[in-house]
Amino acid sequence: MNILKFYAVFGLALACSPLSALEFKQVLPNESAVTFAYKQMGVPLEGKFNKFAAQMSFDPVKVGTAQARIDIDVASIDTGSVEANDEVIGKLWFNAKTFPTASFVSTGLKALGGNRYEARGKLSIKGRTLGVVAPVTFQAAGNRGAFDGSFTIKRLDFAIGEGEWTDVGTVANEIQIKFHLVVNAVPSKK
Repeated sequence: MNILKFYAVFGLALACSPLSALEFKQVLPNESAVTFAYKQMGVPLEGKFNKFAAQMSFDPVKVGTAQARIDIDVASIDTGSVEANDEVIGKLWFNAKTFPTASFVSTGLKALGGNRYEARGKLSIKGRTLGVVAPVTFQAAGNRGAFDGSFTIKRLDFAIGEGEWTDVGTVANEIQIKFHLVVNAVPSKK
């Protein structure tokens, strides 16, 4: 009888150990989104990027090992206007021919309690790279999870909108970037 109890407790302990923890790695792009919000002549507007690739590795038991990378095809921008889309992929804005990709690469993730985290990383747009900090939430249901977060950049720090477009009275300098990343988990091998 004691040997059966031992195996039962051992089996339960193994099932609950970090060896069987889930690592969220597979980003589902069709269910995910990268959007932005800004003001033009004082009017709040929103847009999105239709094409991006994301890689992620997040084990809730080992937050310090988390990694993420998002690469955005800037020519896939959708401002809600074909004319505006054509303008912002041009040389004075994103210069998509020379700089086709904007990237975020994480440098760390800090747990803040509950489902809240602080993500740090490097954002590269139009050949310029700056550090960003984003508050992030993570919700899991079984082997699926979702990361939601946002941060604000100043577009002129990245030379987005040069020449006549440096006038922040026309298009505000502050751009809020929002992301919703849906991920699937696999059993962690760590």
